[in-house]
Amino acid sequence: MSKSGREIKRPLMTAALVVLCVVFAISGAITAYQAIRYARESNDFDELKKQLGPSSSLSEPEEEPISEPENSDAPEAVVPEEQEEQEEPKPVRISTNGRYDELYAQNPEMYGWITVEGTKIDYPVMYTPDDPEKYLHLSFEGKKTLSGVPFIDALCFEGCNNYIIYGHHMNNGKMFAGLLKYADEDFYKEHKTVIFDTIEEHGEYEIIAAFRSKVYRYMEDGVFYWYNYTDLRDEDVFNEYIAGIDSVKLYDTGVTAEFGDELITLSTCASNSSNRFVVVAKRIV
Repeated sequence: MSKSGREIKRPLMTAALVVLCVVFAISGAITAYQAIRYARESNDFDELKKQLGPSSSLSEPEEEPISEPENSDAPEAVVPEEQEEQEEPKPVRISTNGRYDELYAQNPEMYGWITVEGTKIDYPVMYTPDDPEKYLHLSFEGKKTLSGVPFIDALCFEGCNNYIIYGHHMNNGKMFAGLLKYADEDFYKEHKTVIFDTIEEHGEYEIIAAFRSKVYRYMEDGVFYWYNYTDLRDEDVFNEYIAGIDSVKLYDTGVTAEFGDELITLSTCASNSSNRFVVVAKRIV
């Protein structure tokens, strides 16, 4: 190579090294920034846990004595006709054990709390049917976050018999990343129960299946659209859902569900936004 060629090549190599250094620096800065955000978000959830009252799963709350009004002979209030025709306000959910009162007072969009032993899943669950993905990247306190908060499918409702709950799969193992542990049958055998409390009551669920799936953009024949089964009040629809689960489950748990059982379906990303990992459980307590 001529001297002039070497003189031209040397600046190019120097420039390439500078570019690589800049790329590595930016990449490192992004990684560090994400790590800091993950830590802050994790601390926020830890603070929420500190506000939980004692678990009442082992005992029923004592009933408070009912006091008589000072004047039991007082006439009942008369409601004007125009008020009777107005739509009744949405009822406030009343806690029967007091454990979630403080958190619910802070954010009444909290529906309950979910815990899965053997994983990092220990979070509040939100429900905003008028704004389905509100908590996809929003914290319990209403701040922008990477991890968001687990939330219930907007098509679910009280008594639907299948609460579909979504959560992110975070690289640090937080949120619903732990669901993928159920791809291992041995892990399932050691962790068969999910705790899902609502504001009103304690709930324990036994896992009946785990499977991998996709979110399909177009209707296809022979596909199990598990995310369309929120309303299981009809026996045929319920049995159709269970049959679909049986057709895709990774292994046989030996446990199934019968019409009338209340189910929860937990879902997270498996590898990208179109692939999902799903765990289904039935209520036993």
